[in-house]
Amino acid sequence: MRYSTFVTSVLLLSTAALFSSAALAQEPKPGKLKISVSPSEAYTFLDLKAIGPGDQSIEVAPGKHNVMVANYGFKFFQQDVDIQAGQTASVEAKLDPYGAGVSGPRGRLQFEVGMWNAGDYAVLLNGKTPGYFVGHVDEFNNDIDWKQELIVPPGSYDVTVTRRGKAAWSGTVPVAANQRVIVDISNGKIRTKDWLRGAELGTKNRFEAGTANTSVVVAPVSGSISVNPGRINCGQPAEVKWASVETVDSEISHMSPVPANGEAMVSPKQTTTYDLTATGPGGVVKSSATLEVNPTVDAQLQASPTEVHYRRIGDKVIVEPGTTTLNWSASNADSIAVQPLGSVDASGTRQVPLVPTQSTDGPVDETFTYNLRASNSCGGSELKTASVHMTGSVEPIPAVLLKSIYFPTDYPGKADPSLGLLQSQQDALGILAAGFTKYLEYDPTAKLSITGYADERGPNNYNQSLSGRRAQSVKDFLVSRGVAEDKIEFSDAGSTQQLDKDAVEQLQTNNPNPAPDAHVKNEKATWLAYNRRADISLLPKNEPSVRFYPNEAPDVDILWQRAKPDATIVAQKP
Repeated sequence: MRYSTFVTSVLLLSTAALFSSAALAQEPKPGKLKISVSPSEAYTFLDLKAIGPGDQSIEVAPGKHNVMVANYGFKFFQQDVDIQAGQTASVEAKLDPYGAGVSGPRGRLQFEVGMWNAGDYAVLLNGKTPGYFVGHVDEFNNDIDWKQELIVPPGSYDVTVTRRGKAAWSGTVPVAANQRVIVDISNGKIRTKDWLRGAELGTKNRFEAGTANTSVVVAPVSGSISVNPGRINCGQPAEVKWASVETVDSEISHMSPVPANGEAMVSPKQTTTYDLTATGPGGVVKSSATLEVNPTVDAQLQASPTEVHYRRIGDKVIVEPGTTTLNWSASNADSIAVQPLGSVDASGTRQVPLVPTQSTDGPVDETFTYNLRASNSCGGSELKTASVHMTGSVEPIPAVLLKSIYFPTDYPGKADPSLGLLQSQQDALGILAAGFTKYLEYDPTAKLSITGYADERGPNNYNQSLSGRRAQSVKDFLVSRGVAEDKIEFSDAGSTQQLDKDAVEQLQTNNPNPAPDAHVKNEKATWLAYNRRADISLLPKNEPSVRFYPNEAPDVDILWQRAKPDATIVAQKP
């Protein structure tokens, strides 16, 4: 078949562009390689790329190149050639016949190319290198008189049709005995037909060719592997022997690559299966042999005690679990390790500290597992475990809910200094007292510092005394709820340290509980209300109380109003 006019034009344009580029780049002038082959059907590969059948004259870049000439049924020819710029190198490849005739069972592969001129494309079975070459498409592309045929043993074949480093088609093709499988490489479609002649053929030569006739008969691949002896003791050698026929590549697990036939001494450290894979154009054969290694290791591991208790508050351990004692022994072992101790002697005793891995708060219920692993150089191993159960708790640092305490205007008074803590503020102090009492279990040195304040109204001396009464009333309430008196210190700031209006506005903006509309509209009253308070700090952390106004409190209007509320209102409970 001839190339179409379109393809020819593309090739001419491509060639012109290449010559133009070469001239601009002043690349070295190519050399030429002339190859003469015998038989005339033999196929040339240059640098492992398929070139074509028959004699070849090829333009080649200067440098060293590898030439391989292949024809199935013949010993392949291979030679390295040094190409000089502008000069011609000649190679003459005369192949000698190889291999005996091939008998059945067998099937047949046929290739169709449609309108595409791919007759000189190489056909490779089960591999990508020239060793898997069986012929070219033109030798296997029709069924006229059964003379252009590729005959193969039954099996599944990875077929590659390639030329100049590019695959025209590749795929897996199953071939059954006495069937003709037709592959259309233009579209990849595969058809299967009966091939009755396959059952009638006797032993056939691997390669026969005549005028417009070619017959390639691919020999099946065979292979086997053995190990002697099949069972060894520690350190003993064994002999692995293998043999394969019609093989291009041979692989043995744990030993690859290997020649087609051979033997080797091995001494594995564990039971090992040696898998032989022999691959050739005629198929892929697998064979296995197992060498058994049977070492013995004896080991023991114990822990005492096996039950412990633990308690931690924050970062302070209240109940220490102590340690557990590990006892172990091992025989017929040259490597002994106890996790987490690392490598150890054949026998011994060691105390191991017990610390829970739990980092989050909650109940502790952990099992510590210790592993003894003993092994020898032959692969024998033994694993023993011992466990210690830990129960207890990891508790958070008790929360001390620090909220500033707010007072109604002009409370507490001198006449009744106990009156002025509204119910909402007592509730906040009750929560604070409970949290602080628990906190002392974590930090016995902790204290509370109370500072009283007054708004700007009234004389300084009066406000100083008023702020002191506020701090004292907070202290008295905390003492009444179980806080030791020596854990509280207080001071009075009077009206000298007012929160400015910007600070109050920012507090109101950030307050998670929005203020009533009346409070929002009367900024002055809100500012005054914020300055009638007592701040509480946690020592020695100097953690201050939150100054958000109790907008959500039922009694907030009494706290907030500018005028002094009546004592009966202040005293009543909601």
